[in-house]
Amino acid sequence: MASTSRNRRMTGIGRVLVIVYAIMALAATGRSFVQIVREFSDAPLAYSLSALAAVVYILATLALVFSGRPGWYRVAWIAIGFELVGVLVVGTLSVVLPSLFQHPTVWSLYGIGYVFIPLVLPFLGLWWLVRHRNLAS
Repeated sequence: MASTSRNRRMTGIGRVLVIVYAIMALAATGRSFVQIVREFSDAPLAYSLSALAAVVYILATLALVFSGRPGWYRVAWIAIGFELVGVLVVGTLSVVLPSLFQHPTVWSLYGIGYVFIPLVLPFLGLWWLVRHRNLAS
């Protein structure tokens, strides 16, 4: 039965979400690594937030893949919820107090550097989790 549940989760939008989260994890990890290695002292807050975003995307990717298990389903909610709060807070702060983010992060200006995918993705992720909650038990 768990195999059937997993197969139903990783089709269609579930598969697309995992792929997009994995791409964001790779992009954010690469970006933050380069920023931290090259110029961390220029913008430690911004570059630390990029690294945090990378960790969140990695965790969300894994949690979505394994979300058929109740523990991972909860981790997915926490990671994607944190991602939503992060992109909204950092996005708003980067508009209201641009001096804090003279160097961009993944979530600056609501993810403008990533075509606003960081803003849209958590809404889709949370929607998907709501639609598949009964499969996690």
